[in-house]
Amino acid sequence: MKATPAVQKELLRLQEHDNHLTRIAHSTKNLAQDKQLAELRPQAEQLRARLVEATGRAEDARAEQTRFEADLAIVAQRLQRDNERLRASASGKDIAALEGEIESLRRRQRTLEDAELEVMERLEQAEGEIARIRAEQEQLQASVDSLTTARTDEVARLERQRDDARADRMVVAQGIPEDLLAVYERQRTRYGIGAAAVRGGVNLGSNLTLAPNDLVAVRNSAPDDVIIDGESGAILVRDENS
Repeated sequence: MKATPAVQKELLRLQEHDNHLTRIAHSTKNLAQDKQLAELRPQAEQLRARLVEATGRAEDARAEQTRFEADLAIVAQRLQRDNERLRASASGKDIAALEGEIESLRRRQRTLEDAELEVMERLEQAEGEIARIRAEQEQLQASVDSLTTARTDEVARLERQRDDARADRMVVAQGIPEDLLAVYERQRTRYGIGAAAVRGGVNLGSNLTLAPNDLVAVRNSAPDDVIIDGESGAILVRDENS
């Protein structure tokens, strides 16, 4: 295949645009915000697990408190009933029995009150833990929101760069003959690089010295010959320093 040296040099411009597009695609797939968001996910999971555990403790404590309140209400009713009977009783035997029952009820009342106090303390601790966890969740969510916004902005910026690079590439591609462009596209699809400059016998696309056979071909070929590197698969674009 033949192509003038000037046209072949246009392939280098095209390759630069393709390299730029490749870098943009890589940046889009490897956003710093994605890594940072991924690092926050375990923290969010830990906070959710802690919240479930603390909420369970709080619910258990509330249930116990409700039972103790119900038991205390029953004890208070019995104390009121026995005190009323005591005031109305004239029998010494009945008075003694009622006083014994009242004392027993009062001990039961103190036991229940102590237990309720302990439960209330556990409930207060659980509710405090829930409040702290929710504050941490809010702070974490603020970080997530900030990163998400930054990610959206970065993606939009990269998309604008991509669109501009595609437009610039199209302008360059339109100035290259279709047959040469087809070879370039084929080599780039197969090997990842379509064209590379040659300086001092070095393929600047791969930074590797040309194989002896390729170097001979480069130096013995006509300026308008299209030469493909046997190692990298790229079209070798030459100049006086090749």
